[in-house]
Amino acid sequence: MSLMKVPVVDVHIDNFKEIWPSMLLAVRTANFIALDTELSGLGTRKALLAQSVEDRYKAICQAARTRSVLSLGIASFKELPNKPGTYLSQVYNLMLLCMDEYVIEPQSVQFLVQHGFDFNKQYAKGIPYHKGNDKPNECRGQNIRGLFLEIIQSKKPLILHNGLIDVAFLYQCFYAQLPDQLMTFTADLFEMFPAGVYDTKYASEFETRFVSSYLEYAYKKCRRENTRLTDAIGSHLSIEFCNYQQVFEDYIDYRYCNLPEADKEVTEQSKVGICERFSAYGWCPNGMNCTLSHNIDLIIDEDERMKDVKRKRKRARRRRKQQAADKSDNPAEPESLDNVTPTEGPPRKLLCGSSDEQPEIMDTGEAQAKLLCDEQAPDGQCGEKETKDDLYDGTEIQGDVLSDNKKENNPYDQTCPGAETVVEKKKMEKCEGGTHRAGFDAFMTGFIMAYILVWKNSENSTTMDPWLPDCHNKLYLSGKSIPLQICKSSFSKSSKAHKVKIELVWGKL
Repeated sequence: MSLMKVPVVDVHIDNFKEIWPSMLLAVRTANFIALDTELSGLGTRKALLAQSVEDRYKAICQAARTRSVLSLGIASFKELPNKPGTYLSQVYNLMLLCMDEYVIEPQSVQFLVQHGFDFNKQYAKGIPYHKGNDKPNECRGQNIRGLFLEIIQSKKPLILHNGLIDVAFLYQCFYAQLPDQLMTFTADLFEMFPAGVYDTKYASEFETRFVSSYLEYAYKKCRRENTRLTDAIGSHLSIEFCNYQQVFEDYIDYRYCNLPEADKEVTEQSKVGICERFSAYGWCPNGMNCTLSHNIDLIIDEDERMKDVKRKRKRARRRRKQQAADKSDNPAEPESLDNVTPTEGPPRKLLCGSSDEQPEIMDTGEAQAKLLCDEQAPDGQCGEKETKDDLYDGTEIQGDVLSDNKKENNPYDQTCPGAETVVEKKKMEKCEGGTHRAGFDAFMTGFIMAYILVWKNSENSTTMDPWLPDCHNKLYLSGKSIPLQICKSSFSKSSKAHKVKIELVWGKL
């Protein structure tokens, strides 16, 4: 799977009815469904990062009611019979047009245009929809709200990446008016998706323990680890795609995904040339004008090298402690000089106020600690970037909805050592170079989930039920040590609008 050619079906008002049967079949036969959105904005970041989760939810509601979904990505994954670990994936990118008034933020427009989003096409061929509660004769039929009801009715696990804002916008735009209380919202979600909601950002940080967890990093890291699974035990993830008819070819946008060469050496120049901010959080304020590398493969190479350095340091410390213990037990034994502390520099991705004295924390909880650091810091300190993996005044970054508050260690004070040696870096190397669309982002989200399932099942002889119980119905919360739990308790009731809708799906509960 060193080269993957991903077909993304472009869906708009002219071909929506033609592709409708294909989308329904993909949804109904899938094992799980991954969704992603492109938004017109999110408003101010301070409210979205409030200390109180209830206050955050109110800010998200305000954003969802005043902004809109510009495009929706759907990726279905169906495990093929008699082929363990092999999934058939179908990917759709739906161009949408909200028919209600909505706010569109200049920074969002700028980012989307830089990444190839065609606003002329959106306004000319976007699939129309209305937000909030159903209009007459709108809840059924060949429209976006009908498609979202099909996804709910399928009772399949819903997969998102950093998905709290995503799922709130999906609810407001395609389902019903968002309830005012967070507990009511989570109770509704619990009934809407009985098979569970999974957040691959949460899984990337707390299940696979990746150093970074923004979408493209997690996706490419999973692809690398998958090739290692293949070499080590033979049980690995395989993805297959449909052979589309010729009539569909005009609607398909192919995305090519390559793996780097095996054992690729990271040279001193490439290490100097990596953009520290982008490396940590998948976002850089300089964007495509940054003179440093945004190449995810180089970033992963360097992270793996640093992880190996830290592992060696830990092993050396352990040996020294053992030698000291042996020496105290045998004072006559001569001291060994074999174990010398490595002279490598400190890890590149540092926490605010941390040191390399705790490499195990750097490996496993680094991103979460960075978020905590950022939340405690005043504005303008400890970083100022955001995308759906990191908020930046409502701009949509990296194909994620902007809901993360990941910040680099003192990025406002960051210099670019050796920048003069990489001024001529090709702009095409930047990871923002057009791979991010809602459809392809949904595919990357689903791929991460499929890989983690294969990886976990290879370690367990029994099938997990539910999938990944530690990640079941948990949504990542920026700057919090615990996730948002999707549940229904005796203290929470479902909203009236939801009760009406859910009866349409599968009758009274």
